[in-house]
Amino acid sequence: MTRILLVEDDDDIREALSRALTAQGVTVAAVARGSDALGRLTEFAPDAVVLDLGLPDLEGSDVLAMIRSLSDVPVLIATARDDEGGVIRLLDAGADDYIVKPYSAGQVLARVRAILRRHGSGAEAQPTEIRIADLVIDPQGREVHLGGEPLTLTRKEFDLLLYLAQRPGQVVSKDNLLADVWNLPWGGGDRTVDVHVSWLRRKLGESAAKPRFLHSIRGVGVKLVDPS
Repeated sequence: MTRILLVEDDDDIREALSRALTAQGVTVAAVARGSDALGRLTEFAPDAVVLDLGLPDLEGSDVLAMIRSLSDVPVLIATARDDEGGVIRLLDAGADDYIVKPYSAGQVLARVRAILRRHGSGAEAQPTEIRIADLVIDPQGREVHLGGEPLTLTRKEFDLLLYLAQRPGQVVSKDNLLADVWNLPWGGGDRTVDVHVSWLRRKLGESAAKPRFLHSIRGVGVKLVDPS
């Protein structure tokens, strides 16, 4: 049974969503304050967190940072502000997806299920590791080694690398990367992809001029190849 920690300060929304999710077979722990969420995170051990940004005691972005310091649990941001820049910053900071108010319990549950599938919960669990030349990626442990040495990647750098490594030799468009890695179903965010590819290249010890693993195809997208 899926366990969701709901962090929502609006009493009506919190109670209605809790009832609706419970009716669909979900175990819900609901709190109104960010400080309470951190305590329940360790006690309740949720499969996912639905985090409202407008909390009375702490900024939702600060709560997200605190959650990330404690756990890799998937986080679905609930926001009344459909702001592209703000959403991108939250996704880069560790959120897994977002949903804009007003929303239904069915929408929340569908988003949570999609997040859990991406995290490898249940039947769609990812393989133990992916090896491409001297690059080794562990999807479950979220660890990367290059030439036997560990690489320190941000959450989105790891997600981007894993997504490309699961499609070796396949050119993936920036629109697809934005949709599948950043969960942004619109265009206009090419710079976000370019910046993260550049950061990832640097950590892989390569450059756009002298690529080893990551090859950009002008006007099309990017692919990860076996340099051997």
